Formats: sequence, structure tokens, C-alpha cells
Amino acid sequence: MQYGPAVRRRKLGAELRALRGQAGLTSGEAAARVGWHQSKVSRIETGRSGVRAADVRLLLEAYEVQDPQLRELLVALAGGQDENGRHHWWHAYRGLLPPAYRDFISLESQACRVRTLETTVVPGLLQTPEYARAVTRAALGGLPEEQVEALVRVRLARQDVLRNDPPLRLSVILDEAVLRRQVGGPEVLAGQLRQLLEAGRLPQVRLQVLPFAAGEHIGLIGPFVILSFPNISDLDVVVLDHLTSSLYLERKEDLKAYTDAFNSLQGKALSVQDSMDFIAGLGDGA
Repeated sequence: MQYGPAVRRRKLGAELRALRGQAGLTSGEAAARVGWHQSKVSRIETGRSGVRAADVRLLLEAYEVQDPQLRELLVALAGGQDENGRHHWWHAYRGLLPPAYRDFISLESQACRVRTLETTVVPGLLQTPEYARAVTRAALGGLPEEQVEALVRVRLARQDVLRNDPPLRLSVILDEAVLRRQVGGPEVLAGQLRQLLEAGRLPQVRLQVLPFAAGEHIGLIGPFVILSFPNISDLDVVVLDHLTSSLYLERKEDLKAYTDAFNSLQGKALSVQDSMDFIAGLGDGA
């Protein structure tokens, strides 16, 4: 169990080590190509030290890595600028966002698939502005209104991953309590239910409801997110949110346990169509 930056460093280092091996280079030869000492390459590959995006680009050139998607992912893991030297959009909010949240956004922006169980609130990728505003005010009581609005803009900007080409594939299991909790009041909830119905019609979104009638289930342990990435299956991580930070589970046995749990919950949940009908019924009564 690790925090985001440590996970990013270790995963990035392991992938760079694999790419060096594919290029047929020793760590000393790789260091000589980019003008470094061999110990710097070793520290990067073992995750003992951070690495700048510019340094990642140097190594990718030395290893003759051409795949643009892979290059973009690895540069993003280093943080800072994108493959073209531009700051990522969340850089503008660096003074407002905690490092753990920035790390999560950077990983989410590069993921190809997200699976999430939500037991308390609608996931951020599907929230309306009004719902996001109410959640932010409740979670961060006393925050100045301009900061609340900035955080809402961040949450809405995150939703662009659903409109990328290709879009993020999102699978969501919502506990029935999420759909009944009047976050922001009846009108805000009604608008959020309509938004869920619209999102559920997108081909890249799979939305299921876990009804109270399902009884006890493994999801009672609480919400979690599984992030999966293109080209690097070993990068997949489980994210658990806490009040002041996020924790990342990356061991294969942890990933298997949470993947099995998610698959089990999908079997207990209503079908996609029945879930849409369930949400629509709640909306009619809202």
C-alpha cells in the first residue's frame, strides 16, 4: 500500500528498465547515451528518485521508443509537462489541488479503463456542476466560494476523458443509497439522475445499480477505483480514498482481489437496462 508519487516512480522506473532491456542496452550504456552517470539511471529505474519529464523524453529517444501513446503515458507519469512540452491543464490549479489529487488526475487522464464502486456519492466523472458544488462544500466546509468554484471546474474538466479519442471506458456500480441521498436538495438530485441517464447511454459507459434488495455483499468494505492503462498492464492500480489522502494498492494479489470483488458486484447488481429503468423511476418520483 503506497501513496501516489511512490507508485508513479516505481511503475515508471520499471517500465523504463524494461524498455532499456528491449533496446539491448546496459544501464551504463544508456547513461552514456544521454550524458549521465550510471547511478542516475539506476536510481530512476528502482524508483529511488524522481525523474523530470524532460529526462524521460531523453531516455525514450535513447531507447528509440516511437509509440506516441506509450511516450505520452510515461511522460505523464513523470509529471510536469506533456510530450509536447506543454503543461497539463491541472497545472493551472497546482496551488489549490493537494499533491495526492494531482497524482490521481494525472493517472486518470492516461487510463484507458476505470472501474469503480461508489457507495456514498456519484463518481466525479459523472457529476453535474450543481452536485459537484454541493459535494465540495460538504467535504471542505468553510472553503471560500471562489475556491469551491475552482474545484468544481477541475471536476468538470476531468470529465473530458469521456470525450477523448479514444474515450475512457468507464464501468460504474452505484449503491442504491447514492441515488437516494439528496445531495444539494431534491432539484439537484433530480438533475443528477437525468445526467446519469444521459451518461448511461454513452457506448463507453457501463452503469449498474446495486439495490438494497441485494442484501449483504463484498462492496460493504467501501468504495474503490481500479485504473487500467494501455500498453502497460502492470501499471494497473486500485485507489482507496481517505479523508486526507488516497492510497494505492498495486500488488498482483490486491489487484486480483478487487477485480474479483468488482466482477462479483456486477453479478449482484441490476443489469444495465434494469439499472437505467431504476434510475428513471427514481427520477420520475424526484
